Amino acid sequence: MWGMNATTFDSLHNPTFLQACMRQATPHTPMWLMRQAGRYLPEYCATRAKAGSFMGLATNRDFATEVTLQPLERYPLDAAILFSDILTVPDAMGLGLSFAQGEGPRFASPVKTEADVAKLEVPDMAKLQYVFDAVSSIRKALTQDGKGRVPLIGFSGSPWTLACYMVEGKGSDDYRLVKTMLYSRPDLMHTMLAVNADAVAAYLNAQIDAGAQAVMIFDSWGGVLADGAFQAFSLAYTARVLSQLKRHGTDGKIVPRIVFTKGGGLWLQEMQALDCEVLGLDWTVNLARARALVGGAEYAPGVSNPGKALQGNIDPNVLFAPPAAIALEVAKVLDSFGKPFQGSGTGPTHIFNLGHGISQYTPPEHVAALVEAVHSHSKKLRN
Repeated sequence: MWGMNATTFDSLHNPTFLQACMRQATPHTPMWLMRQAGRYLPEYCATRAKAGSFMGLATNRDFATEVTLQPLERYPLDAAILFSDILTVPDAMGLGLSFAQGEGPRFASPVKTEADVAKLEVPDMAKLQYVFDAVSSIRKALTQDGKGRVPLIGFSGSPWTLACYMVEGKGSDDYRLVKTMLYSRPDLMHTMLAVNADAVAAYLNAQIDAGAQAVMIFDSWGGVLADGAFQAFSLAYTARVLSQLKRHGTDGKIVPRIVFTKGGGLWLQEMQALDCEVLGLDWTVNLARARALVGGAEYAPGVSNPGKALQGNIDPNVLFAPPAAIALEVAKVLDSFGKPFQGSGTGPTHIFNLGHGISQYTPPEHVAALVEAVHSHSKKLRN
C-alpha cells in the first residue's frame, strides 16, 4: 500500500483532476477535453503550419509543448494532455506512419500476413524519445513558482485499437480486414495483441518516467467488437497493459490510470475489474447508472475501496449549439452524476469530459462557455 503522501498532490496549484481520479473531494468538478490541443484552435493551426505537417508537429519537442499549452492559455482547464498521436507505437515498430492533409493516418506497411505478425516486436523506446522529451518539456513549462499549474496526462492507444489501424492500414468503416484476421486466425491476432500490450506498457512507463502524472488508454475501437470478442481481444489486453504499469511517478506520487472504451458502456461491470482508477464513458452511458454500477460507495480512510472515478461524457456535438443550450446540457450531465463526494476519505467522483474527441469545427468561444458552465454548475451542486 502506498503512503498517504502519495495521494496528496501538494506539488500542484490545481490538483483537482488528480484528486478526483483518486476519488477525493474537490471544490468543483475538474474538466479537460479529449483532443483539447487541436484544429478548432486557430493558434494550433498556425503552429501546425510552421511545423509543416502533423508528424513535424508531434516529433518536435518545442512545437508539441507549445500546442499542449495553448488550450490552457485560453481556458481554465484542470489538466493538460500530452500532444501526440495514438499511432506512435506502431510507427516505431516500422509500419511507416504518415498523415496527408485532410486525411486520417495511414501506414505504408500494414500487417497482412503471418510473416508480418511474426516480425512484430516491442520497439526500442529510443525511437520514441521525441515523445518523452515532449513530456519532460511540458512538465517544465507547466511549472510556476515551483509548482505545476495543472497535472499532465500521458496516453496511448489500446492494444486492440492499435491492431485495427495496423491491419487496416488506416481508419475503417467496417473493420473487415482486422475482423477477418480475428475470426479466421485468432492465434495471429492474439500474438499481435500481446506484442502491442507489452509495447504500450513500456511506452506509458517511459512517459511516467519522463513526468506524466496520469496515463490514459484510448480503446477508441473497442466498441466495434461483438460481445465475447470484446472481452477476449480488447479487455484482456488492456488488463495486460495495466498489470505492467508503474504505480508512482518521479515525484513519488501515485499515477492514476484511466481507461476509455468508446462504445464500451455495455461492459461497464466487467471493466470494473480492471486495475485502474478511472473509467471514461461516451455519451451513450447514463452517469447515474454508471455511478450505481461501478462508482463505489463512500469509505473512511484506511478502507480499501473498489469503486472507479468516472470521466465523461457530454456529446461533442453539443458544442455547436449556442452557449445557453450548452449550459443546459452541461447541467444535465452534472445532475445525472448527482452530488459529488464531499468530506475526507474517498467516495464517488466525476471528471467532466466529452464522450469523444472535440470536433475541429467547434467554435472556440463555445468551449469557453462549456468550461464556465461546468465549473459554475458543479460548485452549485456542492453547496
